[in-house]
Amino acid sequence: MEDKFNNESTPDEFERTVDRKEKRKLRARSEGPRSPWFGLGMLGLVGWSIVVPTLLGILIGSWIDDRIPSRVSWLLTLMFVGLVIGCINAWFWIQRESSG
Repeated sequence: MEDKFNNESTPDEFERTVDRKEKRKLRARSEGPRSPWFGLGMLGLVGWSIVVPTLLGILIGSWIDDRIPSRVSWLLTLMFVGLVIGCINAWFWIQRESSG
């Protein structure tokens, strides 16, 4: 978020920031409170955005381990990579939703 002001901020930047926040607040008021279904949908979206890359990492890692003998466990390595990618993906979804 670019809500941090430093000494070099111009009045135009401040005005645009205030205007953006005002529009977001007015839009939220006009939409009213969100239902519990919205929360469950968001939970599902975040969950799947983590699960899918993790499962892909497990499948690809298992396939590599079966075909190429190695001292490195590709299953664990790619599972971790998929988990990290999924968490980053979920973080972006949550940031996008919370910023409106």
